[in-house]
Amino acid sequence: MINISTDEIVETIKMIRDEHLDIRTITLGISLLDCANEDANRACQKIYDKITSYAKNLVKVGEEISQRYGIPIINKRISVTPIALVAAASKTDNYLPFAKTLDRAAKETGVNFIGGYSALVYKGFTKSDEYLINSIPEALCQTDYVCSSVAVGSTKAGINMDAVKRMGEVITQTAALSAENDSMGCAKFVVFANPVEDNPFMAGAFHGVGEGDCVINVGISGPGVVKSALENVRGCDFGVVAETIKRTAFKITRMGQLVAREASKMLNIPFGIVDLSLAPTPEIGDSVAYILEEMGLEKCGTHGTTAALALLNDAVKKGGVMASGYVGGLSGAFIPVSEDAGMIAAAECGALSLDKLEAMTCVCSVGLDMIAVPGDTPASTISAIIADEMAIGMINQKTTAVRVIPAVGKKVGDTVEFGGLLGAAPVMPVHGYSSEEFINRGGRIPAPIHSLRN
Repeated sequence: MINISTDEIVETIKMIRDEHLDIRTITLGISLLDCANEDANRACQKIYDKITSYAKNLVKVGEEISQRYGIPIINKRISVTPIALVAAASKTDNYLPFAKTLDRAAKETGVNFIGGYSALVYKGFTKSDEYLINSIPEALCQTDYVCSSVAVGSTKAGINMDAVKRMGEVITQTAALSAENDSMGCAKFVVFANPVEDNPFMAGAFHGVGEGDCVINVGISGPGVVKSALENVRGCDFGVVAETIKRTAFKITRMGQLVAREASKMLNIPFGIVDLSLAPTPEIGDSVAYILEEMGLEKCGTHGTTAALALLNDAVKKGGVMASGYVGGLSGAFIPVSEDAGMIAAAECGALSLDKLEAMTCVCSVGLDMIAVPGDTPASTISAIIADEMAIGMINQKTTAVRVIPAVGKKVGDTVEFGGLLGAAPVMPVHGYSSEEFINRGGRIPAPIHSLRN
């Protein structure tokens, strides 16, 4: 029997009440491979039936766990097999019905998001990939809860530069179609290198083909808790800082493990992983940037930021991995600009630039996330931003991603409002010099030499 002291109970209550501790998401991964059908209408019906059957109690169970343990569970989500793989069997070039089916299933089950309107094109396109990619702008603008992602590179395959070029075009098209809503459609779209198959976080979650029929993955949060813990060790050396973060990450992850096990038992669905990622919110105090500033930086983005983030990311992993039997997903520290109050403030005052964010992504989870750029940014420039980030992922054997929003009608200094967890983003400048000739070369950037490990 596990003995829990009164001090531990009080500490947990404080973390939830004062330090914004929450479970960011319970994500139910569902395989749709058995829904493939020559008849697209039949395939869509099978997809709808399977999702609504497997996920019918997901929201209810999440709320029950939250009430039972007093732990806020912010989102309940679904991830599915990349639709380009499922729809490939159907004799159609119109994939919009698949997106609308996912949206309808999400509404029926009451979840916050459904991810997996995705394609994997590391080395090339199938016809199905092309159909899906062509449909992404309309799909994201004609649905409410559907999230989309495209994987364009990996350490093993290199970078598909034809796909990178196409992604810049897709993002600008999506921005134009959702211009009346601050180009919100782009907030539901991610471009990946080395994506993981068990990521519970949106917008990039999908259920990988190596996964089982269904699985429960949990994503935790808690930047505010880490920030509060570091306030108690001001003036101490970095060894103490790292140890403090490790111990705090352990406590946060232990809570995530509890929720994951309970959800698995109540839904009778296997437990997959706990994702350790520190996912911030726009609320004051719940910020990764504030953690970095607590280490001694006057403002996130100044010199030393990358080193501070490297320490944070590593310490989170070391602490969290001891608290859960299965750790996966992305696991580290997220730096989405619009979703982090400290990042927003740093970008507004000019301390944080796109170039600095790119450097920071070399040492933390994911990449350039929820960044608003001027609405007139050329598609080739967006493609070049993606290419840079994909190169970081490919060379460093890590997951990197880009979620960028060209805010139509907005210029540097303006603010884009998304609301809720997505927050608000100051429009950040991009380089004015053209990358068009570079992007138009096409082809594939070869995989690095260290990919040859067989």
